[in-house]
Amino acid sequence: MSDKDYSVYQGDDDVWRTKRDGASKASATGTTQREAFERARDLAKKSGGEVTIMRGDNGKIRAKHSYGNDPQKTKG
Repeated sequence: MSDKDYSVYQGDDDVWRTKRDGASKASATGTTQREAFERARDLAKKSGGEVTIMRGDNGKIRAKHSYGNDPQKTKG
């Protein structure tokens, strides 16, 4: 977990939030998961971080996207 990384999750009020890891408040909100993810992606690209998308129904990790220094390069 780094302060360059962001999480996208759905709050109890059904609003999707983008939150920087370690922050106390959301950086952005959206009515859809896509809106929150797009904002998180922009922020993570600027900071070279990672975005973790949580599922709305059970809160488990749905996907992770890295925009920083990947330790291993793969073809394809």
